[in-house]
Amino acid sequence: MSTKVVILAGGMGTRLTEQTEIRPKPMVEVGGQPLVWHLMKHYAHFGFDEFVLALGYKGEFIKRWFLEYHALRGSKTVRLSDGVVTPHVRDEHEKWTVHLMDTGTATMTGGRVKRLAGLLEDGTFMLTYGDGLSNVDVRELLAFHKSHGKLATVTAVRPPARFGGLVFEGHKVKEFTEKPQIGEGWINGGFMAFEPGMLKYLENDASVLEADALEALARDGQLMAYKHEGFWQCVDTIRELRILEALSASGNPPWHVD
Repeated sequence: MSTKVVILAGGMGTRLTEQTEIRPKPMVEVGGQPLVWHLMKHYAHFGFDEFVLALGYKGEFIKRWFLEYHALRGSKTVRLSDGVVTPHVRDEHEKWTVHLMDTGTATMTGGRVKRLAGLLEDGTFMLTYGDGLSNVDVRELLAFHKSHGKLATVTAVRPPARFGGLVFEGHKVKEFTEKPQIGEGWINGGFMAFEPGMLKYLENDASVLEADALEALARDGQLMAYKHEGFWQCVDTIRELRILEALSASGNPPWHVD
């Protein structure tokens, strides 16, 4: 039985309206491919190939992209007399199973997970947001999760600083670090692992994963953290999107693992 990977892909992305007026946030492109594709490629590198996308806002955009994924890739010859389509090269496509699940346009994060309960009650599952990229080793994350026996694990990351960092020697700048990771404090970077028992912490569409489930799991001693010191970047603003675009254009983006 494969470990399913849930991707929350239903939010409106209100702080990225320049991009999300016409598409859901996980479909915003970096390097010519949607954020959700980069996420799935990352998980697939570590052996995860069954995905559950929790859809909401403009979910039809995501459905259409996956439904047309195979048909639109590569060069084709179309015989108009009978509609036969012949690919020029038989590409090796991703061997993914993707469940495209409607979870409501106004449903909160926890409510989306609750609506997926029928798919998640059979074993450990992974979960992440559809708007952040990282080089976290999700296979190690899952092994860590299974080792402690608790219901939930979050990946703790140090968020990127908004501005460049300065190290002084008197008034002289001894060192300048462009957008360093913050040295103090950790945040939930997504990339989570759960046991089905966490579903009891969610009640309905109004349940918030973070406030209703993770806070309660922590109080009950059921929440552990996997610390990731490597690359992590969310996409909440155009500025953050441009950071990822620049890294992608460099030819060696840090979230690529193969």
